[in-house]
Amino acid sequence: MAEDIPQPFPNLKLPQNWFVLSNPKLSRLHNDARAALAKGIVDDEMAPYLQSLPQVNPPLVDATTLESLRAKNESTLKSLDEALASAQSTEGESEISDALRARATYLTRIADKEHAIEAQKLALEKTPGLGARIDIVLTLVRLGFFFSDQDIINTYMKKAEALIDEGGDWDRRNRLKVYSGLHLLSIRQFEKAGQLFIDALPTFTATELLDYNEFVTLTVIANTLVLKRVDLKKKIISSPEVNQVLPEIPTLADFTQSLYNCDYAKFFVSLAALEQSHLLPSRILAPHARHYVREMRISAYAQLLESYRSLTLQSMSNAFGVSIDFVDNDLQKFISSGRLNCTIDKVHGIVETNRPSSKNAQYETVIRQGDLLLNSVQKLSKVLY
Repeated sequence: MAEDIPQPFPNLKLPQNWFVLSNPKLSRLHNDARAALAKGIVDDEMAPYLQSLPQVNPPLVDATTLESLRAKNESTLKSLDEALASAQSTEGESEISDALRARATYLTRIADKEHAIEAQKLALEKTPGLGARIDIVLTLVRLGFFFSDQDIINTYMKKAEALIDEGGDWDRRNRLKVYSGLHLLSIRQFEKAGQLFIDALPTFTATELLDYNEFVTLTVIANTLVLKRVDLKKKIISSPEVNQVLPEIPTLADFTQSLYNCDYAKFFVSLAALEQSHLLPSRILAPHARHYVREMRISAYAQLLESYRSLTLQSMSNAFGVSIDFVDNDLQKFISSGRLNCTIDKVHGIVETNRPSSKNAQYETVIRQGDLLLNSVQKLSKVLY
């Protein structure tokens, strides 16, 4: 078994297809999702996974196909068990490890969750090579992603980081950044995820987890939210890796470039399109879609207001291509929650910026840090004296 070529099992496109298929609001995507899901299940002989899914009408595969998949699972596992027994009776540790990993890989491929996890853990115990052990742990992380099992993800992400620190090679270190970034993205830590994705962008190899276009898409989405305008140009818009993919994803290109170019009307349209095409249909991003759209609107408002001491509501309405009432209501929400430093003069229809003094901010920071230092000194003196 080639240790340096991770196999794309379980197929992480399938739970994404199921997410789409099970969401009535994404009915426009159901036909493609159903076809891709059914094909993936048959191709990878995934009878256990099929049986774990709720019933749909019509069924994803017919009864005859299901029985055929079960028969293939039984036959293949029997052969793998025989190979393992033979290795245990006549071969050395290396051959036993290979047999254990082959069995674990097949159970992972068919997404038999409990048996796959148990088999991967056993293979991990019996495998001596550090690189191979890291690959097994990352496979367990993929099982966690496949079944959206945060306990599995958290446990084996920590294990992978520990093994990498012991001496993992460059390729596995790079792949771990992508795994960590995807996990952070799933728990709404966009800034940390975005930085890891940028680090991995020039040397991406984690195709067992994401295809390249999907990875670049997530990199752009995460970093457009968190990067300052200068960094957005340098790290995303001018990135050759990003520019290679953006022509294939015009919605994403319009979204990022319109924000950078201060074309706010186009930005609002592209943000709405991005929500429908990439946020809501994604099982990773959908839980954060509302948060993301809100934060991007705040970012656009703040970017425009940064250039002016005051603006009329009418001019903001024109800039964003929406009604005055929409801008007024939006700004009121973000001002009251402390997200925008401005006030609205309703009588004259003017938005006045209210930038906090940088010196005042520095002064408050010094005072706050001084209080923390004094508290620490007092605690230390009690211990010493």
